[in-house]
Amino acid sequence: MSRHIRHAAVFCVLLLVALLVNAARVQVVRSTSYEDNPANRRASIARYGQPRGDILVGGEPVTGSRDSGEQLRYERTYTNGPLWAPVTGFASQVYGTTFLEHTEDGVLSGADPLLRPFPLWNDVTRSRPAGGNVVTTLNAGAQRAAYQGLAGRKGAVAAVEPATGRILALFSAPSYDPAVLSGNGPAVEREWTRLNADPDRPMLNRAVRQTYPPGSTFKVVTAAAALDAGVIRDLDAPTDSPAPYTLPGTTTRLANASRGCEDASLRDAFMWSCNTVFAKLGVDVGVANMAATAEAFGFDAPGGTSSGGVRIPFSVAPSTFDTSVDRAQLALSSIGQYNTRATPLQMAMVAAAVANGGQMRTPYLVERTTRRGGTTVATAGSRPARQVMYPSTARRLRQLMTDVVREGTGTNAAIPGATVGGKTGTAQHGIGNAGTPYAWFVSWAQGDRDPEPKVAVAVVVEDSAANRRDITGGGLAAPIARAVMEAVLTS
Repeated sequence: MSRHIRHAAVFCVLLLVALLVNAARVQVVRSTSYEDNPANRRASIARYGQPRGDILVGGEPVTGSRDSGEQLRYERTYTNGPLWAPVTGFASQVYGTTFLEHTEDGVLSGADPLLRPFPLWNDVTRSRPAGGNVVTTLNAGAQRAAYQGLAGRKGAVAAVEPATGRILALFSAPSYDPAVLSGNGPAVEREWTRLNADPDRPMLNRAVRQTYPPGSTFKVVTAAAALDAGVIRDLDAPTDSPAPYTLPGTTTRLANASRGCEDASLRDAFMWSCNTVFAKLGVDVGVANMAATAEAFGFDAPGGTSSGGVRIPFSVAPSTFDTSVDRAQLALSSIGQYNTRATPLQMAMVAAAVANGGQMRTPYLVERTTRRGGTTVATAGSRPARQVMYPSTARRLRQLMTDVVREGTGTNAAIPGATVGGKTGTAQHGIGNAGTPYAWFVSWAQGDRDPEPKVAVAVVVEDSAANRRDITGGGLAAPIARAVMEAVLTS
């Protein structure tokens, strides 16, 4: 009998060893394949098994979580979703995440290792820390002003603090409510299909992901290049510019929308946006100097966003200034046409550099991240600055931009009790410039009691419903910029 017992015991030991070997094979050797298997829902169940952290504006959350009572328990909610969607993006159980919900997902979901006060204990228990919070740099009043100003229109607004690079407003219209994509039911799929089929592309963030011909707002860059290169030394001296101006090497004649541009001074040409003066200036400055100045401002960032270009923290589409041009193309590029393209955020940075004495600060959107209880996990830290033009050039450009608002094409941006500088633009586009023009306005503002400018803004309006003659930067875009600047100055 004992022999049979020994055989049974040996057999049981062999079975136990086989089980242990198989368990080790499953947990060590095959673990990756099981984790990546679409049928494995444990990761998703754990991810949505607790409330997601919040995105904060002015100390108040603009996001939340709702207990659905389902297997994927918590769904994302949004307060005034369309107002903040261009910044927050969406967090969907079906379609993933975008914008801050994506770049800060580790903190918001609780997966970031920095949220674990006792990493070894979390590894043993396989528990996930509570999701942390993301504190933004946004000014709620400025964002609302942008939202209201673009109501019923298509376009974008970007506003930054010149001295720091903090993004104060970032809005794109039309917008959408990201809450409709939060869950995983049939309605989510229907909303996804509807949003993607909408020709107005409400999920596109035009402030950072859409580039436009900047039109006459690019004349700020051209003026900076001319002043830095010494092509212009006196703001009030005649520029020897014909009107109309025949593009070099062609028979094409460039005209102006305003009168009095022939041989106009830089001050008058900037105030009344004379195309002929700035086209000739660009040619006189030359491709090399124009390209160098444009690059200093942030155009043609090396490698673009895919190789580490501007991130705020989500990526920004690269703004471009074509350097493979002949003299006629250079003339058009210098007035913001031809292949010159810019995001609204890029043009807000141009205005901010003028306001900040020629220094440009890298823009950023996240002030800090915190644990659920408010303890700081990480901060934005100091942002690098670069000198994009001589301080003397910036000082003279501030004069020119102030003149535009005081008595030129930008009077609709004037704010009582503040110094405002601006530049209007009406950008042609489409085959033969047949498309409805884009209305631009870039500006900065400094309250009379402020030691330095507090805000720089860029607004672009794609208003296809408006009468073509009524589409001007001063008429459509400047009032929106004024409202955003007022909101910042009074906050």
